[in-house]
Amino acid sequence: MLAAALSRSALLETAEGHYDRAESLHRRALAVRERALGSQHPDVAVSLTHLAELHRTHGEYDPAGPLYERALAIREAALGGEHADLVVVLGGLAEIYYAQERLDEAESLYRRALVLVDKLGGAIPALDSAQVGHVLNGLAVLLSVQERYEEAEPLYVRSLALREDLLGPDHPDVAVTLGNLAVMYDSQGRYAEAEPLHRRALAIRETVLGPDDPHVATSLENLAEAYRAQGRYSEAVPLYERALAIAEENLGPSHPDLAAILDGLAESHEEMRDAGKAASSRERARALRPGGG
Repeated sequence: MLAAALSRSALLETAEGHYDRAESLHRRALAVRERALGSQHPDVAVSLTHLAELHRTHGEYDPAGPLYERALAIREAALGGEHADLVVVLGGLAEIYYAQERLDEAESLYRRALVLVDKLGGAIPALDSAQVGHVLNGLAVLLSVQERYEEAEPLYVRSLALREDLLGPDHPDVAVTLGNLAVMYDSQGRYAEAEPLHRRALAIRETVLGPDDPHVATSLENLAEAYRAQGRYSEAVPLYERALAIAEENLGPSHPDLAAILDGLAESHEEMRDAGKAASSRERARALRPGGG
């Protein structure tokens, strides 16, 4: 009872953005369950997964990986290798491996998760159906970065349909899949198909997250990149400028992540024969990179 209450409180703290409090509560719940139930009980795997998810969603991949790995081992031993509860852990661990550039291992886990999804179907709880969309999107991203576009596209389409059905058409997770699919289309030169997806992702994020959210900057930069690739420089520049302003507000004016936006802005100015603005943006981008490169 105590561990369950601690876990519920941790999830509430997470929803309110209190990361440190949430982590402390998850760790207390884990310790209580280990003492009361033993280190190999499925409920211990639940706490491990909660803690791993907290780290993953904050980009802390190194501490998340061992937690997912331990949770997976416990669940496999207790529940077998074909239980619906494995989908969340497999998908989360696959994302960690992808971030660590362990692409073959990540793909194997994503595909194993999708085999379970297809085999178990309705046995997967509705709560975890959102994770199915995450797995589909994650595998699609992995394939896309390897230019395996024919494999990636149906996964993006399936993820988009699932997320729209489960979460509604204006959910931020829908914007994630829209944006990823649009970027893949851009990589293939399919700009006419990509643009409405970029614009829809941007509209969702502006409406739901607010006009100054970092994810809005991502959508603006993606659309600007698509315009620049098509030679639509006068349309790209204001998008880059707005993305830069949002990034500066959220990250600070000296963050290295601003360099990519400044590079795109510099190249657009160069093509528009504005050498002064191009040089200014290029120099600032160079200064932001480690080692001044």
